[in-house]
Amino acid sequence: MQSLFQILMLILDVIWFIIIAHVIMSWLINFQVLNLRQPLVAQIWDGLNRLLEPIYSTIRRVLPPMGGLDLAPLVTLIGIYAIRIILANNAGFFYGY
Repeated sequence: MQSLFQILMLILDVIWFIIIAHVIMSWLINFQVLNLRQPLVAQIWDGLNRLLEPIYSTIRRVLPPMGGLDLAPLVTLIGIYAIRIILANNAGFFYGY
């Protein structure tokens, strides 16, 4: 069971990293540091959007409209952090104590 705990924490860490990469890349695209006409940038952007849009769309349905401000990544990061806290506080269940 300890392995399951570590795998779950690893998955949450990877999702956290992907969300941070998506947020930073969106800033770089909006400030025209990165250009979507470059094939590598477009492929990475499309891949990140395909990974995260199912998560973001469910959160956007619940959140009220914020006038162009997208809080879905922030809410997702807070949710991931909350899940990490819950898993860490219940680590004894995974270790069999």
